Amino acid sequence: MKKDEVPQDGDNLHHGTFKQLFYAVDPSGEYAPVSSIGWEPENVALGQAWEEVEQRVNETRDRVLAGQLSPIAYYMERTLLDLPLLARKAGKFQWQVKRHMKPAVFKNLGATLLARYAAIFSIPADALQKGKLVPFKRPQ
Repeated sequence: MKKDEVPQDGDNLHHGTFKQLFYAVDPSGEYAPVSSIGWEPENVALGQAWEEVEQRVNETRDRVLAGQLSPIAYYMERTLLDLPLLARKAGKFQWQVKRHMKPAVFKNLGATLLARYAAIFSIPADALQKGKLVPFKRPQ
């Protein structure tokens, strides 16, 4: 791709604050770095992906508020972790983490384990223990 062909379709996802680096051929035939503010198909796909993430987070939030899941499930979705990765970070088996997502089991978790989960989610341990659900915000 030539330097003047690098997409500059406008960045509807990041409002112009995020630029990507591409390498394109300059007039002398050498590869040179070129920044781009976006490519429309990519921006549309990313927007759709973030909408899906927001939907999953909101559905999990509703289930936590209904007492069907513990806050661990919400924060796992909010931080874009899956069960195997969260279990690995927590130093637990997947079945153990899955159990911790049950409200009855969650309320009996010890302070050390709650602190470990809170550190993974980058929230205060007391917020996790009290079930405070920090709203999800799309990265900018």
